[in-house]
Amino acid sequence: MKLGKVEFCHFLQILALFLCLSGMNQAELSRSRSKPYFQSGRTRTKRSWVWNQFFVLEEYMGTDPLYVGKLHSDVDKGDGSIKYILSGEGASSIFIIDENTGDIHATKRLDREEQAYYTLRAQALDRLTNKPVEPESEFVIKIQDINDNEPKFLDGPYTAGVPEMSPVGTSVVQVTATDADDPTYGNSARVVYSILQGQPYFSVEPKTGVIKTALPNMDREAKDQYLLVIQAKDMVGQNGGLSGTTSVTVTLTDVNDNPPRFPRRSYQYNVPESLPVSSVVARIKAADADVGPNAEMEYKIVDGDGLGVFKISVDKDTQEGIITIQKELDFEAKTSYTLRIEAANMHVDPRFLSLGPFSDMTTVKIIVEDVDEPPVFTSRLYSMVVSEAAKVGTIIGTVAAHDPDASNSPVRYSIDRNTDLERYFNIDANSGVITTAKSLDRETNAVHNITVLAMESQNPAQIGRGYVAITILDINDNAPEFAMEYETTVCENAQPGQVIQKISAIDKDDPPNGHQFYFSLTAEAANNHNFTLQDNKDNTATVLTRRNGFRRQEQSVFYLPIFIVDSGSPSLSSTNTLTIRVCDCDADGIAQTCNAEAYILPAGLSTGALIAILACVLTLLVLVLLIVTMRRRKKEPLIFDEERDIRENIVRYDDEGGGEEDTEAFDMAALRNLNIIRDNKTRRDVTPEIQFLSRPTFKSIPDNVIFREFIWERLKEADVDPCAPPYDSLQTYAFEGNGSVAESLSSLDSISSNSDQNYDYLSDWGPRFKRLADMYGTGPDCLYS
Repeated sequence: MKLGKVEFCHFLQILALFLCLSGMNQAELSRSRSKPYFQSGRTRTKRSWVWNQFFVLEEYMGTDPLYVGKLHSDVDKGDGSIKYILSGEGASSIFIIDENTGDIHATKRLDREEQAYYTLRAQALDRLTNKPVEPESEFVIKIQDINDNEPKFLDGPYTAGVPEMSPVGTSVVQVTATDADDPTYGNSARVVYSILQGQPYFSVEPKTGVIKTALPNMDREAKDQYLLVIQAKDMVGQNGGLSGTTSVTVTLTDVNDNPPRFPRRSYQYNVPESLPVSSVVARIKAADADVGPNAEMEYKIVDGDGLGVFKISVDKDTQEGIITIQKELDFEAKTSYTLRIEAANMHVDPRFLSLGPFSDMTTVKIIVEDVDEPPVFTSRLYSMVVSEAAKVGTIIGTVAAHDPDASNSPVRYSIDRNTDLERYFNIDANSGVITTAKSLDRETNAVHNITVLAMESQNPAQIGRGYVAITILDINDNAPEFAMEYETTVCENAQPGQVIQKISAIDKDDPPNGHQFYFSLTAEAANNHNFTLQDNKDNTATVLTRRNGFRRQEQSVFYLPIFIVDSGSPSLSSTNTLTIRVCDCDADGIAQTCNAEAYILPAGLSTGALIAILACVLTLLVLVLLIVTMRRRKKEPLIFDEERDIRENIVRYDDEGGGEEDTEAFDMAALRNLNIIRDNKTRRDVTPEIQFLSRPTFKSIPDNVIFREFIWERLKEADVDPCAPPYDSLQTYAFEGNGSVAESLSSLDSISSNSDQNYDYLSDWGPRFKRLADMYGTGPDCLYS
C-alpha cells in the first residue's frame, strides 16, 4: 500500500499526527480479492487498495472541514475515470469523500466520549459504467482524545463518621472521582486528590482518595462536625489539568471519655409523712457530656440510715435517679433520713480509665414533715365469733384506735353502714364495743365483714378504717329434709322386697363432727302392706316393696311419709313424703306408662295425638275470629258524595258593585236553600277544589229569618266537627263600632258633591291625622295647588 500525501493545516492536527507517528506503530493494510473479478467477459488482472490507518482529533473548532486521509486504488491512473464512494457509520453526515481524488474530510465536531471510532466502507467505481473496479473494503477512523473532561465525583457529596479521640491516620472514608477522557492515551484521565478545606484536622491520599485523621485527640464535646472540600485534578495534577471538587461531612461519634458528675455535693428534700408507698420523693441527675449508651448510668444507695425506707431507680429516658418510698413514713418515729448515692456509667471504655473513675457520689437529706393523720387501729383486721343463738345486745368484741399525732385527740367509732346494710351490729361510739342489733342466722350469712370508722373528735375529717370479720357459730336450728325431689316409680309386675328408691337427706346446719341422719317410717305408715323402709346407717335409706300385684286401675299413686332425725343437740326431725307412682314397665323394668287414664283412651290415640288435635282446633278458631273481625271493619270512602256535597263560595271580582241593592254580583241561592242537608262524608286525605256553581236564573226572594237560621245551623255544624277543615268562611264587616271620635269614614253617607265637604276638623284630631289634614284641609296654604 502507498501512503497518500497529507496536507497539514491546523496545529492540533499536526500535534495529533505527531503523537501518532511517535507513539503508535502504523500498520499497512492491504485488501485483495479472493478470486479474480470478471467484467465484460474478460478476466481482469489482480488490483488492490492502498491507504493508511486514519486518526481524527476530537473537538476540532476550525471553520473548514477537517482533513482525515486519502483513499487510492491501483486502477486509478489519474485520468478521472475512477469514482470513489464512501458508506458506513457517519458517511455523508459526518465524513465526506472527494469522488475524484479520494480525499476524506470530517464536517462536524467529533467527541470521543460519545463515540470512539467509526467503521466505514469504500468502493471504487468506473465512472462510465458505474461498475466497481475493486471489491468493497472496510476501514476504521479512530477519534483521538484530548483533555476536555474534568474529573467528577459521582457519589458525592459524602458523609462519614469517625470516633472522637481517634489516633492520627485513622481512615475516615474514601472518595473516588471519574474522568471520561481516554485512560490509555496520555494523562488526561490520571487523577490526583488534594484537600482544599479541612486542614489541619484531616488529610487525603493523593492517589487513592482515602481521607484520614491528621490531628490526635479530637473531642466531640468541643466540636462534633467538620466540613471538608476534596479536589480531584487530572493530568497528574500538572498545570492545565481540569479539576472537580466534592464536599465531605465528617461527624465525630461519641466514645465514653467523660465520667458522670453531680452538679451539687448535697441535696435536701421535704416530704410529708402521709406520702403513700411507692411515691416519688426526689429526682437527681449526674451530668455526663457523652451521649447515647455512653451516657447511660445506674444509681444506688451505698450508705445512710434510709437504706430500707427508700430506694433509687433510673429513668431510661432522662437518665435521672428516681428516689421512691419503700415503707410508710412516720414523723413521730423519725423526722429525717440521710442517703449516700452513687452514679456510675454502665459502659466504661478501658482506653479512657486514665481520665479518672467513671462514677460520682452525692448526699441526699430527706426531711419528714408532720401532717394531721387519721386514727390508726391497733390491728388491720379483727376476727370475732358469735353464736347465731345470741340475743340482741350481746357483746361480740372490741376494736381500738388512737390518734398517731402528738395531740392524741380522742376517737369516736361508727360502723360503715354500706358494709352492714341490714344493721345486724352496733358499736359504742366511745369504747368501740361491738354488739348484736338483730337476731343472726348462720344459714343466711355465715360471715359478716364490716368496716369500722374511727374519727378524731377535734377533726372529724380525719377518718381511719378498721376491718372486722364476724363469724357466726352454728346451732342446730334446722331440721333435715330430702336431698332432692324424688320421682319414684314402682312397676306393676314388681316383686316383694324389690328396691324402688334410695334416698338421702341434707341439713342446712353445719355440726362440728358432720351430719348423722336416722330414717324411719312414721307411726301411721309403719304397718302399711305396700312398702317398707330400710335405714342404711350411712345417711341413706332404701325403699322396698312388700307385695306384688300393683295395678294402676286400682291405685296409681302412693304417698309414703318418712321420718328423718339428725344427730344435733338437741336433735331435730322432720317428716317428708315420698310420692310413688305405679307404672307399666317393660321386661327390663323400665317404666313406659304411669298414667291411669291411658286405659280409657281410644285405641290408636296417644296423649301426643290428642294435644296435636287440640292445637289444630285452636288454630282454626283463631283464623275464624280474624276473618270475622276484618269483615266487620268498615272502610270510610275516600270520595265525596256529590249529591250531598254543599259548599258555599264567595267569588271576588275586584269591582265595587252598586251598593246594597245590587244582588247580581254573587249567587245567594245556595245560602237560602233549606232542602239541602250537609253531609260530613268528605275526603280527608286531599283538600277539595273550589267548585264554581252556575248562577241560577230565578229571582231570589228576600227572607232574612230563613237566611239567619241557615247560617247559624252551618256555624254550629262547623264548631262541633273536629275533623272538617274550614274550607268555607263567611265574614261580615257591616258594623264599625261605637264611640269613634271621627265617626264614620264611609263614603256611603257622604254628600254627592266633594266640593262642599269641609275637612278642617282633621287638624283638631292630633298628630296622627296630620297627614290627612295636610291633604284635605282648606287652610291658606292649601287653597291652590
